[in-house]
Amino acid sequence: MLVAAAVCPCPPLLVPEVAAGAAPELDAARAACTDALGVLAAARPDLLVVIGPAEQGGRGTHAEGARGSFRGFGVDVDVRLGPGSDPGGDGDESQPTLPTSLSVAAWLLARTRWAHAPIEGLGVGEPLAAERCIEVGRDIAARAGRVALLVMGDASACRTLKAPGYLDERAAPFDAEVARALGAADVPALEALDAELAYELKASGRAPWQVLAGAAEGAGLGGELLYEDAPYGVGYMVAAWS
Repeated sequence: MLVAAAVCPCPPLLVPEVAAGAAPELDAARAACTDALGVLAAARPDLLVVIGPAEQGGRGTHAEGARGSFRGFGVDVDVRLGPGSDPGGDGDESQPTLPTSLSVAAWLLARTRWAHAPIEGLGVGEPLAAERCIEVGRDIAARAGRVALLVMGDASACRTLKAPGYLDERAAPFDAEVARALGAADVPALEALDAELAYELKASGRAPWQVLAGAAEGAGLGGELLYEDAPYGVGYMVAAWS
């Protein structure tokens, strides 16, 4: 049963070494992520599942200890998903297996010294249908008596003229509804998110949020929105459910 969830954005810029001189611009987002992870720890879960968007090569499950890296962003920073060793690893640290979203999650968990429950990662593809996302969430919630989720994903990337997806007038209302739903732990609203619109607005969090919604069905959790902003024309949100 789902007992807690944290929702965090997944830009590599959350890692200060990647952001370099612009790192202070996301200090508030990092602090909010730390607070959200504190809610997960306080729930004393039996299992933590980290969910984030992934391209083809990173989809599927990732065991505790799986490797990730930010070398592709020009910095010598490697991470592991939790404290465990990668059972499939061959010792070659140059071959990360985590998608970027889960690498950001691994960095956040290491920053807070997570040691409260076993961890598993799940990379989901952007095209995954809402019905399938919800089904996956239900299955995850049934895996242990006390399940917690760390859900990674960004809102629209079309909030300004300089945004990755340019300016789209639909982006702000879409993000506002997502922020409201995440802050209120509104499961039906998340399940009803328009996948086609989310794709057009480049909202990478749509599928992970709908996995969360499936996991939260019947759990009776309350939510709190801890952070919402779009400093680079991309919607970043942090929420905690408990």
